[in-house]
Amino acid sequence: MTNDAAATQEGKITLTAKQLEGIIRKVVREELMEFATQEQGIFNLNEESPLYEDMEDILERKRTGKLRFHTRGNMEWIRRKRSRKQGRNT
Repeated sequence: MTNDAAATQEGKITLTAKQLEGIIRKVVREELMEFATQEQGIFNLNEESPLYEDMEDILERKRTGKLRFHTRGNMEWIRRKRSRKQGRNT
């Protein structure tokens, strides 16, 4: 049996930032739902899981003091601030 996936040409998809955000949120939601339904106690994430990679990234940011959390409201404030700054630079 041959691997047909390797023989096919990779397609290109163009997404807006909003569409990409929706996809990312859906994947995270699915990962969290799977995690939440696991038996209570000690658990192991698959190292191939995007959630595992994110947890490693968070841990590294914590170690280096670069861990920051933003609320939606905070992000809107940052976007408005950047938008005003870009308006002054043009």
